[in-house]
Amino acid sequence: MGQDCGCKKTDRYVSFIGIDCMGQAARVMACIERHRAIPEHNNAFWDYFANKRAGAVGQKPDDLLLIHSNLGQVRELFETWDDHEALALLRQLEEECC
Repeated sequence: MGQDCGCKKTDRYVSFIGIDCMGQAARVMACIERHRAIPEHNNAFWDYFANKRAGAVGQKPDDLLLIHSNLGQVRELFETWDDHEALALLRQLEEECC
């Protein structure tokens, strides 16, 4: 009784130390907002996305959660408009923080 099983205790968030996930999410969000400002890049989904971000639709998520929950749509937006810089930021965010 009370013996240590020898199991290694881990914390899955340790790997996030030193990574500015919120800053990365803010940079990706700035790219999304840049596209939303162009009428032909915007649509009903992005209006919903903006309302969700503002907390007008349910509980207000942080930018990282909102992007993570909509990775496919965000990627499609950047791919559709050949925004390679935004795609690189998204890829980095996804690999390091999601």
